[in-house]
Amino acid sequence: MASAHMELIRGLLNLRPRHQGSVVTIGTFDGIHPGHQALIRRLLEHGVRLGRPAMMLTFEPMPREYLAAADPPARLTSWRERWRALQRTGLSYVLQLRFDERLRSLSGEEFAMLLARELQTPAIVVGHDFRFGRKGEANGPMLKAAGERLGFTVDVLPPVCIDGERVSSSLIRGALERGDFATTERLLGRAYSMIGRVVRGEQLGRKLGFPTANLRLGRKRSPLRGIFAVRVRCFDGQPLLPGVASLGTRPTVGGTVPLLEAHVFDFDRDLYGSEIEVEFVAKLREEERFANLDELVAQMHIDAAQARAILNC
Repeated sequence: MASAHMELIRGLLNLRPRHQGSVVTIGTFDGIHPGHQALIRRLLEHGVRLGRPAMMLTFEPMPREYLAAADPPARLTSWRERWRALQRTGLSYVLQLRFDERLRSLSGEEFAMLLARELQTPAIVVGHDFRFGRKGEANGPMLKAAGERLGFTVDVLPPVCIDGERVSSSLIRGALERGDFATTERLLGRAYSMIGRVVRGEQLGRKLGFPTANLRLGRKRSPLRGIFAVRVRCFDGQPLLPGVASLGTRPTVGGTVPLLEAHVFDFDRDLYGSEIEVEFVAKLREEERFANLDELVAQMHIDAAQARAILNC
């Protein structure tokens, strides 16, 4: 059952008595893939059994973004995208902790104490590969042993496999980087998409005959770059509309900040300020630098024709 009233708790300082005593799952949950969904379903079962609300404990930035700041991993879901996906799960609370040196250096025992003392949780659900804190000390077996002393149970879930492969965020990242959207959809259980609010661009696309809705990516590194056939949901509950999109830095016009620019075919409404969803269907080519705008426009016409052929429109 989906909860429209999922509450975001930013930091331990904002914990209230009503939040304490929840059943808790812990992790990064990048992508909310079937492995993550299995954890959430098991968590909700414990919540029903114990008559307690369900809480996800997660981190911003993602620990690997913090630990490899100079070369962060590509991120499947921005915070906004993760929040949207989680709203449909039935969780009551999402506790977001800022991942920093203090959290990174907690011992396994200190982390277990935090769960017992601050969250007062009766039951924790983690994945088989869960690691946290100093040297990854806080793992499933260690938390199980600590829970016996501190008064919580720990349920460690086995991996979820699809067609014999263990579903993981890194496996999905690899499929996206290869432009393999069929595998991505099989591993995610849904088409890969990005969600964001349309920002004011430089209106260059409009001048070139290809008005675009521009989205900031909300992540340090995107798993995708290039030119794509896409479907765009412009308003909640509305059908997906065919289009073509560019995801990159726009080198021809001297751009440096990665941006997603989606051109929706045969559509002339202003989407500025709207939240839209761009679903990726096929990769057409890599981003290129063109000698001039005429060459760029000629290529944009080729891309649009190719996207229309793929999308049957």
